[in-house]
Amino acid sequence: MKSLASYLRVFLFLVIGYLLIEYTVDVPEGSVFTTYPLAWLVLGIAGLFAIAIELSVAALQNVLFRSLDEEAKARYLAAEKESNAKRYAWFRKTYNKLVDRKPIEQEGEIILDHNYDGIKELDNNLPPWWIYSFYATIIFAVIYLARYHIFQDYNQIEEYEAEVVEAKIAIAEYKKTAKNLVDVNTVELLTDEADLIAGNNIFQTNCAACHKADGGGGIGPNLTDKYWILGGGIKNVFRTVTEGGRSGKGMVPWEGTLKPVERAQVASYVISLQGTTPAEPKEPQGELWVEEGEAPEADEVERAENTTSVDTIQVTDEI
Repeated sequence: MKSLASYLRVFLFLVIGYLLIEYTVDVPEGSVFTTYPLAWLVLGIAGLFAIAIELSVAALQNVLFRSLDEEAKARYLAAEKESNAKRYAWFRKTYNKLVDRKPIEQEGEIILDHNYDGIKELDNNLPPWWIYSFYATIIFAVIYLARYHIFQDYNQIEEYEAEVVEAKIAIAEYKKTAKNLVDVNTVELLTDEADLIAGNNIFQTNCAACHKADGGGGIGPNLTDKYWILGGGIKNVFRTVTEGGRSGKGMVPWEGTLKPVERAQVASYVISLQGTTPAEPKEPQGELWVEEGEAPEADEVERAENTTSVDTIQVTDEI
């Protein structure tokens, strides 16, 4: 493998092999090479085979070359030299045009009358690529000035607002696959059937012992009425599940046991129990919770006034 072409062929072979493995092997998510690390071994073995083939071809060419007589070797080397000269002639020609360089034998034509201790200066032209790039920047500046300062195309504020909209869409899409990043500030009420079923399973496993299977309340309070000890709404319920209840007499925190998405699911399921009718409902505890924009019903207000455990009617804008 003494030629650049050999290295390029091996590299191209590895790239094609990588793409074939990556896009022909079906994985649930992510890359094939992260899901199945053995794929790297397969690609490495394929690369070794490619190198072995190149070495074998080079060795065969060397054997054939040595089997020639001196005259044939000379003809072969001359043909190889001529082929290489033609192969890169276009590159050298293009490069010389881009830099506008004078050949060494013609440098005497552009020597300036400056001589400093034998050091002479050449009056080289600016490279054409640099000149064309400079002209391109001038054209770009004129178009930019006309578009944004004369014809008043969209300004930075409009661009910012458009990017904010795009960012919100991207965040919403990201949240669909990153539910475990949810916290008390970003949690939202989950209404999908799958989330509520998962919340029900978590509730039956971890919460039913104190709140009963139907949420009617036992050791813990009734979860089907509109009275809450630590506040209702998804944010407060999520916080209670995460941090636990009142010190010394409330439920334990579930932050170390349940993942954020599981806490969001069980909190949403608890909210969905509102208005259901348990078999043996426990008496209301805490304060009447009314969401912003909702007016408490008359019987709820009367019930709150007649319930000794209720001190105030709490209205909040939290979900």
